[in-house]
Order: sequence, then structure tokens, then C-alpha cells
Amino acid sequence: MRHVLVIKMDTVRANDSARAGKLGETIGAILAEQKPEAVYFTEIDGVRTGIMIIDIPTAADIPGIAEPWYLAFDANIGFHPTMVPVDLEKAGPAIAAAVEAYG
Repeated sequence: MRHVLVIKMDTVRANDSARAGKLGETIGAILAEQKPEAVYFTEIDGVRTGIMIIDIPTAADIPGIAEPWYLAFDANIGFHPTMVPVDLEKAGPAIAAAVEAYG
């Protein structure tokens, strides 16, 4: 299932990595392993943040995605299941059933 991950890196850990010349190398290694569909870097709440779109087939795959970020950067990660328009179209009957039952 496709997820949007919001990865907030601890500032002290990320600064230490940057000072050691390892920030880009470490992020690059993690991304090479995880092969996200897309990734963007920004700040949220004043913190270095990555926003990643990635397919996570099963719940058992979550630790393999999260642990590198936790270990390298003491990251705070939010996992958000998400849909593309085709998925939303496929969900149409379930939405209609909910409207019928509860709307």
C-alpha cells in the first residue's frame, strides 16, 4: 500500500551528521535501500524533514522502513496511507455504501 511518510530528523543528530560530512551520504544510502516513489526535503516546525512516497506491502515491512531513520537521525516518523486517483475511483462503491448507511 502506498504511504506518505513525514520524517522529522532530530536537529542535534542531523547537525552532527552534517558536521561529520555524512548527512547526504547517510540519507542517500537509506533512500537507495528503500527506493521511494518520490522524496522531498523541507522543514516542518523548524526541523529538517523528508516527505517520502513509498509502497509498503505489509505491516511487517514498516520496521525495515522506519528503523534506519530512527537509528541514523532519531527521527519522528508519521506513516499516512494514501491513494492516487485510480485508488479513489475503486473506493467509489464503498463510499456510496457509507453514504447510504450513514449519510
